[in-house]
Amino acid sequence: MISTKIADLLNDQITNEQFAAQYYLSMSAWFSARDLDGIANYFRIQSKEELMHADKMFDYMNDVGAEIRMGAIEQPPHEFANAIDIFEKALAHEKLVTRSIFNILKNANDEGDFATVSFLQWFVTEQVEEEANASQLVTKIKMVSENPSALYLFDQELAQRVLGPLAN
Repeated sequence: MISTKIADLLNDQITNEQFAAQYYLSMSAWFSARDLDGIANYFRIQSKEELMHADKMFDYMNDVGAEIRMGAIEQPPHEFANAIDIFEKALAHEKLVTRSIFNILKNANDEGDFATVSFLQWFVTEQVEEEANASQLVTKIKMVSENPSALYLFDQELAQRVLGPLAN
């Protein structure tokens, strides 16, 4: 059994992951409305991954007998200045998620909750990858946003993304 404090933090993170899914879906809709379906696909897949992260935490909490409470999910923004704005916001959001995961990890470590510390290591690795990928995409969108041919190729590149299973 994990402490109430850790359970509360994990419950909050489940809500954060569900918000992230909605946020990325909102970003997907923005690109879809502009016929950039490849980039829209990227954010749809990102949205689904966030839900898988929430499910992974839900299952862990269930496994350790913690009380699971679903939190309210606020409405994500749906108006964006441009494509660069969206990718920068996605990177900023990934950094926010990383800080949240690190906070849970620190608290679990401080409490000697080694099961939760072990569980969260997967998320630490995932966030390193998420931030690196988001940072690369910010760089790319800045390079191509004013060049229709390059933007077309970038859109085609992101259309190739498919949802894979989460590693354990």
